[in-house]
Amino acid sequence: MKKFVFIFLISLLITHLCYSQKDNHVVFDNEKLALRSSLHNATCSQSGNYDVKYYRCCWNTNPAVNAISGNITTYFMPLSPLDSIQMDVSISLTIDSVLYHQSKINFSQLTGDILQIKFPATLNALDSVTVYYHGMPQSSGFGSFVQSTHGPNNTPVIWTLSEPYGAQDWWPCKNTLTDKADSIDTYITIPPGNKAASNGLLKEIISNGTSNTYHWKHRHPIAAYLVAQAVTNYSTFLDTAKVQQGTLPVLYYTYPEDSTSARATDGQMLRVIHYYDSLFIPYAFSDEKYGHAQFGWGGGMEHQTMSFVGGFGIFLLVHELAHQWFGDRVTCGSWRDIWLNEGFAVYCSALSQTMLFGESFFDDWKSQTMASITSMPKGSVWVDDTTSVYRVFDGRLTYNKGAYLLHMLRWKLGDNLFFQGLRNYLNDPSLAYSFAKTTALQQHLESISGQSLTKFINQWFYGQGYPSYLILYNKETNNQYKITINQATSDNSVSFFEMPVPIKFKGQGKDTIIVFNHTSSGQVFYADLNFTLDSILFDPNLEIISAHNRVMEENAYLRSLQPLVIYPNPTTDVINVEVNDYSNFPRMVELYNVLGQKVLDFSPIENSFSVPLSSLSNGTYYLKIISGEKVYTQKIVKD
Repeated sequence: MKKFVFIFLISLLITHLCYSQKDNHVVFDNEKLALRSSLHNATCSQSGNYDVKYYRCCWNTNPAVNAISGNITTYFMPLSPLDSIQMDVSISLTIDSVLYHQSKINFSQLTGDILQIKFPATLNALDSVTVYYHGMPQSSGFGSFVQSTHGPNNTPVIWTLSEPYGAQDWWPCKNTLTDKADSIDTYITIPPGNKAASNGLLKEIISNGTSNTYHWKHRHPIAAYLVAQAVTNYSTFLDTAKVQQGTLPVLYYTYPEDSTSARATDGQMLRVIHYYDSLFIPYAFSDEKYGHAQFGWGGGMEHQTMSFVGGFGIFLLVHELAHQWFGDRVTCGSWRDIWLNEGFAVYCSALSQTMLFGESFFDDWKSQTMASITSMPKGSVWVDDTTSVYRVFDGRLTYNKGAYLLHMLRWKLGDNLFFQGLRNYLNDPSLAYSFAKTTALQQHLESISGQSLTKFINQWFYGQGYPSYLILYNKETNNQYKITINQATSDNSVSFFEMPVPIKFKGQGKDTIIVFNHTSSGQVFYADLNFTLDSILFDPNLEIISAHNRVMEENAYLRSLQPLVIYPNPTTDVINVEVNDYSNFPRMVELYNVLGQKVLDFSPIENSFSVPLSSLSNGTYYLKIISGEKVYTQKIVKD
């Protein structure tokens, strides 16, 4: 999408706040979400017939009042001749009027939070329309529009968080994952003593006598859900990060009571900004800023150039920062593909904290993330229900499993190809400042590596569950070992997960890792070692999502499949017994000679035990093991 820059005169706000109070709460309206999801995952005939070029957003916001009023001017380009358009806006908001070329025109609010605007003539060129509105937004999702308080004095604050469908709760827009506005200006009029945070650069603060208007200017494409405002008595401070294009202003809007804690991680943040900027591609909005605005939610939200954060812990900050590359510059093109935002942010935060704190952090992250993913047997990274906010933003699947998919792709491709593929993905002209789906990432990684990733995507992204490995080994000749790799899956949606499998061999103070290209369960490989083997470790560095793995000597495994294993037979002085039927207790062991006389009996406590024969004469005996209601009898020969 081409970038359009418009210069406009300041438009003064003429509507007033509605001073009605409402309890602050977050609403999960499944019926509304289902309707919105169906609308946003399909191309609506009259919202898909135009391309948004620019928004001028003029808002009255008083943090002490749960209400909003203002006007939104939308510049748009018809994709074909049209005489009407549709915008997304909640039915809970009142549309006061719609102006086209300074004249009021007809409009109607339709079921499904749709504003239908009818023009007096057919349009086929760049044009604009202004919607005046007011009301008390009905907050949805994680709190699309929230009025609350903070600090010891219960200071009022208003903040927005529109992801996934909440932008229309508080402003008229085209709320899709198919169209970004090329640029925006926000004019936020607020009571004295407050500051307003938003996207882009703060161009000016206009004094209106009894109020102030904060004018923020953003000249990059932006999705509707990433447009934001937050208003309260912020304290502010500014720092500077080094980036490839020079220096980047890093702006903090903090609650006064938390301004000291916000500075505690500032130095680490500056290092991570430089790290992402160097590892991937230059920060996309370096001509403006990166900022943080504190808000009352427990997490964070990656509003473009101005993340909203509930606190200033480094994990949260580096997660939201990563979204400026993965989520803002390139935005998921469907909520089914939200892992392209969240999985990347989780993995980037793990990488950045490894840079800050060392490799032991990454080892711990992999272990904990693996445990989360495999704590349940089902679930795909692909979102199967976009009507549920909880499913879209599932921590185990969208965040953790999505992040580990990236780690497995890195393992499969190698560092150089993986990171170059990501840079190509971010720089793709069709994706940069636009939208992407999983197929786009797949194509870039395939192109750079020459590998087909279709099986990987089908198994790990669309498929559910994870594999469990059984590694069997057996010494063949000298130091050559036969390795059989078996696999079971936790969910029948995937019969087999194909991956390169690393196995570590240790012995005589030496060790080596051999990677086996595992394409089918039961596949046999051979390992030639230059030392005598002491032990084997499957996937020592946790490269593959898996759980309940076992490594066993092949003969021991075969014995474990039999309900009763007795060896050696014949013997000289002792018989070893392994009872692999764990369901029957108590147990009694009896030994009889050929005359049917009992010569030994005892009750073993363990499933594995020995029967001493040294005091008995050579000959034939019969071992009888009673296990619950089952009776096993075995002929024994003592030489």
